[in-house]
Amino acid sequence: MKKQKVIVAMSGGVDSSVAAALLVKQGYEVAGGFIKNWSDTKDPETGGCSWRSERRDALRVAADLDIPLYTFDFEKQYRQKIVEELYSGYAKGLTPNPDVLCNEFIKFGLFWEKAKELGFDLMATGHYAITKRQKDTTTLWRGKDPDKDQSYFLYRITPEALDHSLMPVGGYKKNQIRKLAKKMKLKVAEKPDSQGICFIGKVDFSEFLSKKIISKPGPIITPDGKIIGKHQGLHNYTIGQRNKIAVADKHPWYVADKDLVKNSLIVVDSLDHKFLQAKFITIDDLHWLSENPPKNPTQVLVQIRYHQEPHKAKLLISKNAKSVTLEFKKPVKAAAVGQSAVVYKGQQCLGGGIIRQVEHLC
Repeated sequence: MKKQKVIVAMSGGVDSSVAAALLVKQGYEVAGGFIKNWSDTKDPETGGCSWRSERRDALRVAADLDIPLYTFDFEKQYRQKIVEELYSGYAKGLTPNPDVLCNEFIKFGLFWEKAKELGFDLMATGHYAITKRQKDTTTLWRGKDPDKDQSYFLYRITPEALDHSLMPVGGYKKNQIRKLAKKMKLKVAEKPDSQGICFIGKVDFSEFLSKKIISKPGPIITPDGKIIGKHQGLHNYTIGQRNKIAVADKHPWYVADKDLVKNSLIVVDSLDHKFLQAKFITIDDLHWLSENPPKNPTQVLVQIRYHQEPHKAKLLISKNAKSVTLEFKKPVKAAAVGQSAVVYKGQQCLGGGIIRQVEHLC
């Protein structure tokens, strides 16, 4: 029987390296694929381009596994689809998620298209999520490690890409992957996890945004209109973020809303404040991981941020099927317009959409 050909998106990190090693062990014909998306970030240790050191690590692992490594340059497309979208979103006061965009357009978009052109049957990544083949479709499930589960970032990939994707590390916990890497004697076994923006790395996010967005200072106010400070540009703040204000009050303040018309930042003195809580959220730009959307109405679990507990909600799809209203059993905190709300049925990820409207309790 002919071996299936699979290309693994290898970043030079431990997760994708172990993913490649596991697939070699399972008998696939494996190759690695390194994606170059960003060349502006410097390596903190060498001062050189970060992507070069990451590619060097990927090459070393590929050599140890005796597999070829392809390099794909998607920097132009990454700037157009991801970076410009980030700038545009934050300039409008939104909170777009770069990892969601990156998975949709780059890893499971351009990378998969290139894989098909090269004759690969499947692609694989080091994501902590699980794919299951059921009848004629593939479904996406939370990874075994609740602290590392990345299904939240994967809800926008196409059913076709999902159908041809393998996620070998999803059935393991992170500490198990580290142990496997050491057992396999992979050179990246002790390498720290990547931090920061997808493919860009650890950068000062405010500084990153300031390259394209002009900071426009304005008032910081309470919900009743009292001015208590001055902000340095609305794009520097996220809903729910603890905010430092040079006032006499000793208690913390939290970002509750942004008024783009008045250029004001609205803050409250508690995460439990009604202005930070919502019972109803509307999402659009919907994406479902199967051809059929969830039943209407239906009870689901909804996650509105990465690493946040899912919330019970009733899902109601609009008549034109272009938006969804989510009615939560208990109010949710710090829902941010522009972020993703991802829908689950138990551990299965069904899809989701972009938060467009938040109805606060007050």
